[in-house]
Amino acid sequence: QVHLEESGGGSVQSGGSLRLSCAASLYSYSRYCLGWFRQAPGKEREGVATIDSDGSTSYADSVKGRFTISQDNANNTVYLQMNSLRPEDTAMYYCAANSRCPVVHALGMSGYPDDFAYWGQGTQVTVSS
Repeated sequence: QVHLEESGGGSVQSGGSLRLSCAASLYSYSRYCLGWFRQAPGKEREGVATIDSDGSTSYADSVKGRFTISQDNANNTVYLQMNSLRPEDTAMYYCAANSRCPVVHALGMSGYPDDFAYWGQGTQVTVSS
């Protein structure tokens, strides 16, 4: 049983920062993969960042250098620190989990929605120019 709950979304001006949190209940998993995805209106859901239980991370090219994914194992929480936000970052952001990271994670790529079995409800991020 896996439960994911996102928080921290909101509205911010271009250049601003937000930190998203995802409280993850991963009851039976000793190893897991957590990711952040986003979906803008009329667009497909896309990977943003992924973190493995060993701490390795991967990012979409569009957010490299601006976003940082991290995890607090003691509190079973994964974070997405978003800096230098742009209007094109506006989207619903989703937390996702799976028992293992996709193969592309080892290549530094954040993966695809089909790579993750469990999803949160999402939190809206709006960046105005």
